[in-house]
Amino acid sequence: MTTNTKCVLAIGNFDGVHQGHAALLKTAGDIAADNQLPLYVLTFEPHPRTFFKPDTTPFRITLRNTKIRLLKAFASDVRVLDFNAFLAGMSAQQFINDIIVRDMNAAHVVVGQDFHFGKDRSGHIETLQADTRFKTTPIPLIGDTMAAISSTRIRQALHDGNITEVNEMLGWHWAIEGEVIHGDKRGREIGFPTANIPLGDTLCPAHGIYAVWVDIGDGKWLPGAANIGLRPMFALAKPLLEVYLLDWSGDLYGKTLKVRPVKHLRPEAKFEGLEALKAQIAKDCAAARDVLISLAP
Repeated sequence: MTTNTKCVLAIGNFDGVHQGHAALLKTAGDIAADNQLPLYVLTFEPHPRTFFKPDTTPFRITLRNTKIRLLKAFASDVRVLDFNAFLAGMSAQQFINDIIVRDMNAAHVVVGQDFHFGKDRSGHIETLQADTRFKTTPIPLIGDTMAAISSTRIRQALHDGNITEVNEMLGWHWAIEGEVIHGDKRGREIGFPTANIPLGDTLCPAHGIYAVWVDIGDGKWLPGAANIGLRPMFALAKPLLEVYLLDWSGDLYGKTLKVRPVKHLRPEAKFEGLEALKAQIAKDCAAARDVLISLAP
């Protein structure tokens, strides 16, 4: 990973690559342009929280590939550090010496105001600013303390099913990506065949029915209705994303879909029987179409 080229280096977890991250990265890009240096981004995988608490409920806003793709829009290159026991045990000074100076050859470091690093999070802004081998620019949070954009606030908005607020804080349309797997064919049996997608490490938003746009791999967005959750009538062990495409039919097994929730229509519910369930799904599909008809994907 060692580079011989001096660079401006932006460091962070960048889960979500949200508007706050974008402000940091744009500032880093301006510094790089002013100094005629490339901008490199240094991030960590897995997320340190996953390393320290491996049994935690999935919380990722963006998985690795999506995060790297979004970061590459800002930088000359994205470097990914393997967050393992060795890195977790590295002192703050060793991180500076071995990673920032030796490996990345940074002339200027740009981080968030609350950035911590090194064993027990012992390194902070002042630690970086004390090192004269490179300059350090801390970026404050956007807005006041209570309204600042953060990955934590975005996760809460997802838990609340507030997709509009999520997208406003992100600056892009949040989506779930995954491979379609075989299910129990319940949807097909009642006339609404669904594409079933495990959520994996992606944070599960509020359970319920959503109006969604769906890209089946050809770059075109198709309207759909989706259920995210445990399906009360047919109890699932883990939350599942089930997507019904309103204007498409065909075989989607094995394809990787990108599903963009637009609006949370209602919570999950248990019905008295299949006929009641079918009637409600028809209403949900009509409601989803009404939401999507006036919205560009």
